[in-house]
Amino acid sequence: MSKNTQYKARSPDADGHIDYPQPEHDIWQALYSRQLGNLSEYACSEYQQGLKDLGLSDNIIPQLKDIDKVLLAMTGWKTAAVPALISFERFFELLANREFPVATFIRSKDEFDYLREPDIFHEVFGHCPLLTNESFAKFSHAYGNLGLSASKEDRVLLARLYWFTVEFGLIRNPDNSLSIYGGGILSSPGETLYAMGPEPQIRPFNLVDVLRTPYRIDIMQPVYYAVDGLSFLDEIVEMDIMGAVAEAKRLGMFAPLYELKTKAG
Repeated sequence: MSKNTQYKARSPDADGHIDYPQPEHDIWQALYSRQLGNLSEYACSEYQQGLKDLGLSDNIIPQLKDIDKVLLAMTGWKTAAVPALISFERFFELLANREFPVATFIRSKDEFDYLREPDIFHEVFGHCPLLTNESFAKFSHAYGNLGLSASKEDRVLLARLYWFTVEFGLIRNPDNSLSIYGGGILSSPGETLYAMGPEPQIRPFNLVDVLRTPYRIDIMQPVYYAVDGLSFLDEIVEMDIMGAVAEAKRLGMFAPLYELKTKAG
């Protein structure tokens, strides 16, 4: 995980309250209002219900303690305030404990469309609504336990599973339309419209294929994987995920559908 970041997280006080300056609330409001219209059309129904259940403000950055009250009551989860970047070990540990890491900073205006690292809008607006859903919550917990016990090499492949589900997952509806459940799309106005457009490839979910698919964090995704409903996450939990990891390692990665980075100098 990269250790470079331009952001600094804000720390909660003894009562768990985080004091954000008004310009940061203004950014939350602009992101919220810009994305809400997109989500009424493209977000999956479970996400939209979760957004209502959380009761997020459209003009003030929410307090994590308020989100925790809802999540604990509905699925037994809560948030964990973290710095801008944390280790994979810490990430898996939190998920295994049913704690969702939330970086307590918000992006700058010049990164409205796509942010390379998770901010509070990404984590709270993008992910927390679905943590009210039992299937999503169960999958996230199981994933944390898998990652905690996996080798460093295997974690690289497990990261692809998380990327193409929790972060950039789509749902193929019975009428063949698409809905979004991945928080990386849900929190990105730019990627929401891109993912619903004609450019990217949409593939049916296949566990081994997902584990063989490379990705870059700093571009719009050239390929997404679609599941047949959010409850399909329950089926993934019951799969032999580590056996699929071994098979994906044997077969090797697919050729990337993007330009490879070249080292400067």
